[in-house]
Amino acid sequence: MNLAALLFTSSATVVGLLGSVHLLYTFHGSKLHPRDATTTLAMQATHPVLTRETTVWRAVKGFNASHSLGAMLFGLVFGYLATQHTVLLQQSAFLQALGMGTLLAYLALARRYWFSIPRRGIALACVLFAAGLLTTWAQVQP
Repeated sequence: MNLAALLFTSSATVVGLLGSVHLLYTFHGSKLHPRDATTTLAMQATHPVLTRETTVWRAVKGFNASHSLGAMLFGLVFGYLATQHTVLLQQSAFLQALGMGTLLAYLALARRYWFSIPRRGIALACVLFAAGLLTTWAQVQP
């Protein structure tokens, strides 16, 4: 495995691990619960304006789970590309832009809405992916 592939794989691993831990916390334990028990009860009893088919609590669980699955999918797809289809990833401007763009979008969300651990993890994944890009581009230059 060349250096660029290792950097891409490392980036994908960070994001995949963050998504996996987030999914675990979504369904097990209370790490993602409100600190105030009355807030939890209110969320469980309140429907969003959009529909009465769910509660705010169930919607938040679903949003957290789908968010986790997105991060896990990023990790699996880009990890697979980096390890099994290295040349494709290193030659595809579309895949490179898609990966970097996704990570930068996650970083913007992390800076605005999340807390330090996922923000630092996503920042690390961005740096690793960008280093993979720079390494790839340096190999192409004569």
